[in-house]
Amino acid sequence: MTRTLWDSSVGKKTVMAVSGLIMLLYLVVHMIGNLKIFFGSGEFNHYAHWLRTVGEPFMHYEWTLWLIRVVLVVAVVAHATSAYQLSRRDIKARPAKYVHKKARSSYATRTMRWGGIILALFIVWHILDLTTGTVHPGGFQSGHPYQNVIDTFSTWYGNVVYIVAMLALGLHVQHGFWSAAQTLGVGSATRDRVLKTIANVLALLLTAGFIAVPVGVMTGVVS
Repeated sequence: MTRTLWDSSVGKKTVMAVSGLIMLLYLVVHMIGNLKIFFGSGEFNHYAHWLRTVGEPFMHYEWTLWLIRVVLVVAVVAHATSAYQLSRRDIKARPAKYVHKKARSSYATRTMRWGGIILALFIVWHILDLTTGTVHPGGFQSGHPYQNVIDTFSTWYGNVVYIVAMLALGLHVQHGFWSAAQTLGVGSATRDRVLKTIANVLALLLTAGFIAVPVGVMTGVVS
């Protein structure tokens, strides 16, 4: 039964929708946490430390954080796998490109695949930069997240990579939220405008919220 559901297009779209919403919830929380950087190094570093102690003493140090990471990895893999398989299935079903492609889809829809690739590459870079410190500029300082963020956004390439990825994220969320609502049966003719408005607002807030951090560093508001 489970295998049959996964093999169907409806099943893959459902997996995409649910995993996408899980990641969206994480992004909202992550963005709010990032904005704490505007309240100074003390509060931002305290927040980063708190993430590792959530659930104590019931949960051991960092267990909750690792649980969140595992859930996110599963969601990302499930989302990417179902998206790739649906894309391949769509290409096989329609080998000839639409003649009036631009008229049939929005800009966000047409860039979903490229946006997904950009975000996947960004996730790898972001982890290597601010989690493991492998590619971090100026020397990674474990336990000093505030300074590590300053270091990253003090480089032109750090700002370019981050801002381009966040613009891609905005487009992805704009289309993805509305699409997930349709897949899960929430959408309807009467709710369509409301759902699209929510999708637009979410995309705008997330994009602006995330980009505010590098802009804050570039302008000296955060230093």
